[in-house]
Amino acid sequence: MTSHPLHFKSIVEVGQMIRRGEVTSVGVTRHMLDLIASVDGRFKSYIHLCGERALEQAEAADAALAAGLYRGQLHGVPIAIKDLCYTTYAPTRAGTTIYRGFMAPHNATVVDRLETAGAVILGKLSMTEGAYTGHHPTIPAPKNPWNESYWVGTSSSGSGVAPSAGLCFASLGSDTGGSIRYPCATCGLTGIKPTFGRVSRHGVFALAESLDHVGPMARSVADCAVILQAMAGWDAHDPTSLDVPVPDYATEIGKGVRDMRIGIDREYAFRGVDREVATALEQAVEVFETLGARIIEVTLPDYDALVDAWIMMCAIETAVAHQDTYPARKEEYGPDLAQLIEEGLSTTGTEAARGHHLRINFSMAFEALFGGIDCMLCPTMPSPTPSLADMKDYGADPAVLNAIMRYTAPYDFSGSPTVTLPNGFDNAGMPLSMQIVGPKLGEAAIIRAGDAFQSVTDWHTRHPDIGG
Repeated sequence: MTSHPLHFKSIVEVGQMIRRGEVTSVGVTRHMLDLIASVDGRFKSYIHLCGERALEQAEAADAALAAGLYRGQLHGVPIAIKDLCYTTYAPTRAGTTIYRGFMAPHNATVVDRLETAGAVILGKLSMTEGAYTGHHPTIPAPKNPWNESYWVGTSSSGSGVAPSAGLCFASLGSDTGGSIRYPCATCGLTGIKPTFGRVSRHGVFALAESLDHVGPMARSVADCAVILQAMAGWDAHDPTSLDVPVPDYATEIGKGVRDMRIGIDREYAFRGVDREVATALEQAVEVFETLGARIIEVTLPDYDALVDAWIMMCAIETAVAHQDTYPARKEEYGPDLAQLIEEGLSTTGTEAARGHHLRINFSMAFEALFGGIDCMLCPTMPSPTPSLADMKDYGADPAVLNAIMRYTAPYDFSGSPTVTLPNGFDNAGMPLSMQIVGPKLGEAAIIRAGDAFQSVTDWHTRHPDIGG
């Protein structure tokens, strides 16, 4: 058991404490709500707090436990969800002003499944407008708890800030081009972008439906596995969900990586990468070798043109997602999302077809790599966490966006699962990060590898000083 304050403990730890009666769910939930009231005025991670309902859920969780009903590791544990997941009990605005006050007719499937697993929902977390790059000008952007002058990542910004600052034990994020992975990288978190179709998107606002993924963000691979287990599986309401069995991800925890085949394309992983990022990745390779993994050299299929096509491919689908409100309510949109939609409206069919062909070719060739490896290692971003000043043109300048998406966009196109996890700190004291990528439906392999790394390193256990 670690000596972390209650709010910085893992899901596994706090869940065991609740089950053993060392704490109550009500006590933990009150502690979290008090902390949010104390410090989130500075961090701005929550857009809507569900305090009264959360306490009612916690009371029900305690009563169920007293009656001998235990729902699993999430029983009574307070978490939070990105504000693009439908909820009937709180508005869902998806970072926009257009949907201010929108009350959904049903919960998102992922919300229902988490609550069925016993989770307590503290509230809805802030995000960029429509899940693209920029926050709406009228909605304050969340602040990085490690250093408020540094980028917090997009679009799951509040979903990165809240668990990093100890304001929930885990969160839900979404990822269309890197939006689970960037906030995990900048906030020192672990996150899983699952295989496309592994987790239902029913009741989740779309950015680009063929690229959108929903996944967990937490403090460890083991914690992410708990959340993923509760959410994963076929959903009759989502025609893109996969009707295949869901493995018991908990069996991968503690299994180790002896004789596991971990691929690395050194040209891809290290070319043009900041020295601090490269050094941390090299050290991670050494850790895996020490643990008994086999490091295998691979060559990634050509990806440059595909990354260049991401904005266009996202744009055409975003234009469809917003066709009921754009251009009819164009004046209510922020500049980044409006610019993206305009690009989508102006893209020709032949341009879209070229992008689609690039996607198919990369996806097929990339999946073929896993005939010889179990998973692949690469950075999450080519540089350490940038400052806000460095990212002022993010979203408006395609060159800035393309540069940072080199390690994220390809796996949204291919629908491949990835786990993002911290692997060091830079000279400015900001977290560094890496990615483990698996074959489709290969969540078990990346969970196994990520957990093995975290079993012998402590980067994921460190947390910012939040004051309060």
